Amino acid sequence: MTTNETPAPGALNRDSIAALLAGRPPLLEECPDPHGQLQPNGFDVTVRSIASYPNSVGSGAIGVSDADRVLPEPTELNFGPDGWLNLSPGHYLATINEVVNLPRWLMALCRPRSSLLRMGVTLHTAVWDAGYSGRSQALLVVHHADGFRLQRDARIAQLVFFPLSAPDAQGYAGRYQRENL
Repeated sequence: MTTNETPAPGALNRDSIAALLAGRPPLLEECPDPHGQLQPNGFDVTVRSIASYPNSVGSGAIGVSDADRVLPEPTELNFGPDGWLNLSPGHYLATINEVVNLPRWLMALCRPRSSLLRMGVTLHTAVWDAGYSGRSQALLVVHHADGFRLQRDARIAQLVFFPLSAPDAQGYAGRYQRENL
């Protein structure tokens, strides 16, 4: 399958994703372990950085127009010399390592890995629109009273890819296009 072919409806499988990883541009770039991240029904994404909201500068706002959108500025946290970070209960902004390049015929949903859920941690994400390219972010929430330890480059979520019934004429053109690149 090439980046111009539209597969049958339903989520892409391992072979379809692998073919797109070899495409130009590749579906995902800057993957620490592409073979280990490739799953039967998706692709695991890994953590690049974590930022904290409790110490953020300013609050957020969303209005009717894009000009009314204000994002809080979270404070970047540093992984220790051993590559680990201890997170207290709370909410954090996680930036992933992988650069995602969605063709205009493919969208993605991102779900937390089940191991996170079993540890009292979850991840909240939005729809990844067809045509999006960038290094995305997600809201990581630590619910467990004793906190959570996270290692840099750990797999935290799985992207699941869905072909559209037809390619989108424009593709994603919002403010997060090419984010964190």
